[in-house]
Amino acid sequence: MGLFDKLKNEFIDIIEWVDATQDTIVWKFPRYQNEIKMNAKLTVRESQVALFLNEGKLADVFQPGMYTLTTENMPLMSTLKGWKYGFNSPFKADVYFFNTKQFTNQKWGTKNPVMIRDVEFGPVRLRANGNYAFRIKDAALFYKEVSGSNPDFDVEQIVDQLRNLAVTRGMDAIAESKIPILDLTQNYDEVSKIITEKIRPEFNELGLELTKFLIENVSVPSEVEAAIDKRSSMGIIGNLGAFNQYQAGVSMENASKQEGGNIMGAGFGAGMGMGMANQMGNAFQNQKFNSQH
Repeated sequence: MGLFDKLKNEFIDIIEWVDATQDTIVWKFPRYQNEIKMNAKLTVRESQVALFLNEGKLADVFQPGMYTLTTENMPLMSTLKGWKYGFNSPFKADVYFFNTKQFTNQKWGTKNPVMIRDVEFGPVRLRANGNYAFRIKDAALFYKEVSGSNPDFDVEQIVDQLRNLAVTRGMDAIAESKIPILDLTQNYDEVSKIITEKIRPEFNELGLELTKFLIENVSVPSEVEAAIDKRSSMGIIGNLGAFNQYQAGVSMENASKQEGGNIMGAGFGAGMGMGMANQMGNAFQNQKFNSQH
């Protein structure tokens, strides 16, 4: 390797991150002992944000785009370094890339039943589960509050914290909603919105945005399920009783109509018979009278 190549490799002139994973949230650019030279090219792709740190202090933040690093687009970095007479020498900086895409289908669920007070059944132990999605909203805040100087931070390192937050606040929201257990399955969307509004501010405090929260299932202990099934059966029996009463009433009404019709038919037939008999009797009397005279 010639002297020119050696000097060239001492400085970094291209800064970028091509993410080949599905779950990396933060990735530190591997500067090692090299220095970033003046007019280096920075590429920040869509769904990324780049954060520059100077001696451990947050400096400049770059949104998606391609940049040539100069004092014009690194005002805070330049101020911290004290480059009052130009940006002519290489500099050292920690560069972190943040993935701002949505991390979807994150599971949440109660590890153990949670006791709540139902308006109809009283104290009841519930289990619930579902999924949610989130993204980086404020990279600087996330760095300060969560990831810190971790060079490679992925979803697995924060998912337990977010899951516990979702479960704790989610079950509180279910209890506060006062929606009866029997009606929960019909109100998953409503309850999901209540939970989202309740826990969204706490996600924001971490520099995150909760983009979706869904309930997939709410279940109760087997004995409560048996009680609910029994209550449903009683409701069905009650409905069958009412239906049978209705059917009986209809049958009686039809029978009375049929019976009345038979009586009317019989009366009509009897009337016709008597009329014919009278007519025949009158004809016979007339014939007899005529023969005598």
